[in-house]
Amino acid sequence: MPFLRTDHWRCAIVHAPLAELVEAASLNGFPITTLPDIGDHRFLADPFGLWRDGKLHVFAEAFDYRHPKGTIDVLIYDGTGRMLSRESVLEEPWHLSYPFVFEHEGEVFMLPEASASGRLSLYRAKSFPREWERVEAFDFPEAAIDATPLHYAGRWWMFWTPAGSKVERQSLLNISVADTLTGPWKNLGLFLNDRAGARPAGTPVVMDGKIILPTQDCQGTYGRGIRLLEIEGLERELPKVTPGLTVSIPATLRRRFPDGMHTLSAAGQVTLIDVKKIGLGPKRDLLNMKRRIFGA
Repeated sequence: MPFLRTDHWRCAIVHAPLAELVEAASLNGFPITTLPDIGDHRFLADPFGLWRDGKLHVFAEAFDYRHPKGTIDVLIYDGTGRMLSRESVLEEPWHLSYPFVFEHEGEVFMLPEASASGRLSLYRAKSFPREWERVEAFDFPEAAIDATPLHYAGRWWMFWTPAGSKVERQSLLNISVADTLTGPWKNLGLFLNDRAGARPAGTPVVMDGKIILPTQDCQGTYGRGIRLLEIEGLERELPKVTPGLTVSIPATLRRRFPDGMHTLSAAGQVTLIDVKKIGLGPKRDLLNMKRRIFGA
């Protein structure tokens, strides 16, 4: 991150299903509930959600610039959009983010970004939403970034960005396939190299026979915006990836958070997003210096 510049993220609930937002190609005109500000130089980002027992469970990366290693929090909302609780549910020795949660065969799974560990790990809920265990049988051969699974045409597909240079982490889209969720997974290769929108940024949605995948536009700054990709031909293992429309920051949030948006994820009748403002000042750099000198 550039000197004297700090990314500050804020999550929000858009009260409309993702397919409706994709069809409109806009987030404007829909009610929005912002998730809480968790404190100075702390933020929540990368929201994904599931409904259980009439309550929305929002999983998000929790990050504190004093200890720059993401953990996963869950925020629980009732049907009116009122927050009931927030707590930490997953922490590892390495950074965690992008907690993609989904259901399969009656169980709930989470596939967080954990490339700093050197691998991609799948977790199963032992006691939803608070207790998680690693699925040791999961066999994915790459330390994939922002891995995004989709069950389609009777098989599992994974959209992901390989770990590499900064530019590569913001520019590449690979696709893999497996007959079962645990694998083994076959890498079909690199299908897009484009900083304007290749790194996955939320949940895929199937519309009119096409898969629509939200991706990050990282031109100029990390997480500048969302671009939708259209993907066809998965059932033949011959994917065709076509860049589509961009989705802008909602007008009601743009004044406070004008500098980015990098998640668009479906949660039933609502959609989860995060938006960014870039703060100017030395505090983040001073926190980094303090940590290097004093180890705290």
